[in-house]
Amino acid sequence: MVHLRWPAERRRRERLRQEGRPRLLLLESGIAPPALGDCLEDWVRLPADDGDIEARAGELLARSRHHFGVIPTLESGVLRVGESWVPLSPLEAQLTAVLLERMDAVVSRETLARAGWPGGTNPRNTLDVHVARLRRRLETVGLAIRTVRSRGYLLELSGSRQQGAHEA
Repeated sequence: MVHLRWPAERRRRERLRQEGRPRLLLLESGIAPPALGDCLEDWVRLPADDGDIEARAGELLARSRHHFGVIPTLESGVLRVGESWVPLSPLEAQLTAVLLERMDAVVSRETLARAGWPGGTNPRNTLDVHVARLRRRLETVGLAIRTVRSRGYLLELSGSRQQGAHEA
């Protein structure tokens, strides 16, 4: 999901459209909205409440997952994404379940740590090590875990999965 200022980022919008990436256009006051390029695009007029922007972005992300036909599922320690699957250890499954619940949104380090170690006994770098391993495992099924500096982690479809699903 990419937020773009309209019309200032007109060129970037076109590039992202060609890549099949979801886009939320932030329209300045008094600017007419453009014709929407596809179902992966929406707009909101500024100034807008953060909650309104988040709600619009959430709806757009839901449409994009439906558009790509890829909805990851986790059952009995097996993560399935389309026709691909990967077995996960119990700890990996716990971490992945939390990331899936908030797919395309930031999950704090604290939330992930509580999910993996409910007793609160993990050292700080233990989570980093497990997320790094999980990141490599999820790449095999077209998912990416992104680090959001000073905030946590974000699970999303990788660019190759989005492109592949879009072309299918």
